[in-house]
Amino acid sequence: MRCVIARYPFELTKDGVLASMKGITPEVVTGESVTVGRHRYPVKQVGQVVTRQDRRDFTSGEVVRAMTRLGFTCHEYPETTPVGGPTPLHTASALLGGIVSPEV
Repeated sequence: MRCVIARYPFELTKDGVLASMKGITPEVVTGESVTVGRHRYPVKQVGQVVTRQDRRDFTSGEVVRAMTRLGFTCHEYPETTPVGGPTPLHTASALLGGIVSPEV
């Protein structure tokens, strides 16, 4: 299938995308993602591997459209919210001996 990503034409196939992503470790999903094989990858990671372009050169929407047309399942939000540590406000407050409620 012919598609344009970051103003460059690409001839992508489902088998080609599967082969490109084989052996690639998925990064943490924090936004839009695509299921390739048994793994769920951020769309920007898939776009970078498949097109060999810098992630800043294309939008996630371009990759989502291409992957959807190829038959891959795309997801708008991550399955679970990434577990983060304390916020900078909580860290600073703890260092200063104060307590900040999590609702702030």
